[in-house]
Amino acid sequence: MYKYILILAFFMPFTTFAQDSNLGNWLIYIGNKKMDSQWNIHHEIQYRNYDAIGDLEQLLLRTGIGKNLTDGNNNLLFGYGFIRSENYAAAEEKVVVNEHRIFQQFITKQVIGKVGVQHRYRFEQRFVEDDFKMRFRYFLGLSYPLTESVYLSSYNEIFINTRQNAFDRHRLYGGLGYKLSDKIKVELGYMNQFLSASNRDQINLIGFVNF
Repeated sequence: MYKYILILAFFMPFTTFAQDSNLGNWLIYIGNKKMDSQWNIHHEIQYRNYDAIGDLEQLLLRTGIGKNLTDGNNNLLFGYGFIRSENYAAAEEKVVVNEHRIFQQFITKQVIGKVGVQHRYRFEQRFVEDDFKMRFRYFLGLSYPLTESVYLSSYNEIFINTRQNAFDRHRLYGGLGYKLSDKIKVELGYMNQFLSASNRDQINLIGFVNF
């Protein structure tokens, strides 16, 4: 029954929010290729829209190579990202901003009772057009199994700049996930992103693939 409820829920963002709305939609693919017991390759595509789909807000491409420090629950990764942002400067006029990003991150995982806990610490060096910025990010993720296949997922992530206004943004997310297999899972969730002067709601549709 959970399976059919989740499949039905996947189509809701594309029907309920198919009209103009302040509610955005992020389509996200996150992949991880295990090279051996120590090394892995991360790759990621995020297609972010101002509404349901078709009004691009941001395209994010990210990749990196990681190394397990212990048994796979502690991973150090060095990566690169390309981000194309299309920001509204006026009512119907967009400005394109391209960013090249280098980042370093450390992920540690643990299980407390039935709750899976993930901490991610990330440091970014951002080349935004002719400007250079640096930013710290801390991510706390939680997951709780409802059945063997269905689980609850949530995260809290804060972004801190290294200069001028320290606070960059804060994200809160909650979702429902379904494991299609040991290597593939999907999630549908809601995220609220708090910025310095505003906030924005997002529907997130996420696919995870490990191979």
